[in-house]
Amino acid sequence: MHVAIMQPYFLPYIGYFQLLAAVDRFVIYDTVEYTKKGWINRNRMLRDGAVVTFSLPLKKDSDFLHVRDRRIADDFDRRKLVSQLSGAYRRAPQFDQVMPVLNDVVNFDTTNLFDFIKNSLERCCAYLSIKTPIVAASLIEGENDLRGAARVLSICETLGADRYTNPIGGLDLYRPSDFAAHGIALQFLRSRPDPYPQGGAPFEPFLSILDVMMFNPLDNITEMLRSGYDLIEGREGQDVPVAETR
Repeated sequence: MHVAIMQPYFLPYIGYFQLLAAVDRFVIYDTVEYTKKGWINRNRMLRDGAVVTFSLPLKKDSDFLHVRDRRIADDFDRRKLVSQLSGAYRRAPQFDQVMPVLNDVVNFDTTNLFDFIKNSLERCCAYLSIKTPIVAASLIEGENDLRGAARVLSICETLGADRYTNPIGGLDLYRPSDFAAHGIALQFLRSRPDPYPQGGAPFEPFLSILDVMMFNPLDNITEMLRSGYDLIEGREGQDVPVAETR
């Protein structure tokens, strides 16, 4: 069993989906605290050749609540977000193919942040023909106080994993020997910033998957998902260049 575990991100970059497509089971944390400076409810897109941020507005609440307990703002204007995103990509070659996905994502009938993001990931996966099951961590681990590598190892053991892959940004977080002691191979996925046409603008890598979908036919994206990354085997004390991930 090949497993990956991530936080839930809203329309994340292609590396997230490369990881999703590479494993047998993809676990997303629902019992982690929402992080304002993270990418849980926001991402980046290209508008008129410039990189801009889009986001889901959240209801004001305690910063210590888990993601599954956070709510989208009552005044969230779904039509406005669809208009913002579609306006940025109205001239993209795959616009007509991707707009039904975008509408399904934004108009999903829930105000629960975790459920909204999980649905957005599953809807994108359906479009991209990624079959990997996405599972909430709490359904596997129940309630516990584990953190960091101990939590990852506990989930992997519950699932019967023999391989765990993490984005390259976690290279300094986990020691291969800790995983090997549990019979689990550790590796890291480093997405490559392979360029593709972005409507004549200078190429900007690692934007939201929405950008990839709008500018690339499915056959091209399938190839990116299959081979647009490097797998780095975990080694103690290794020094590998790390790309920005979101």
